[in-house]
Amino acid sequence: VQLQASGGGLVPTGGSLTLSCAASGRTLSRNALAWFRQALGKEREFVAASGLSRLYADWVNGRFTISRDNAKNIVYLQMNSLKPEDTAIYYCAIRDSQVVTRVSSTYTHWGQGTLVTVSS
Repeated sequence: VQLQASGGGLVPTGGSLTLSCAASGRTLSRNALAWFRQALGKEREFVAASGLSRLYADWVNGRFTISRDNAKNIVYLQMNSLKPEDTAIYYCAIRDSQVVTRVSSTYTHWGQGTLVTVSS
């Protein structure tokens, strides 16, 4: 399976952005997908996941929404009320289960990442 993340860019504080993750080589309907992010100098952290349920990092506080179009094999991350601390490379990942987790090591395939920069 290959994952292709896109949609990153430069936005002002308070702005919105929608990231997309297109999968090929596998039907998404039987897998959990997640978004992680990694800021410069920091460890990769969980953002959101979609599978049998949806899971969000506590710090999301309703600002982000993960959704998926299984027919198109695409997962989205709608991000609103963006803050400078949201600046990071955002990665999508897939695991061989429909059960969502926050743990990056449980995801087997990763996209290349897309850069989100929020200006202050």
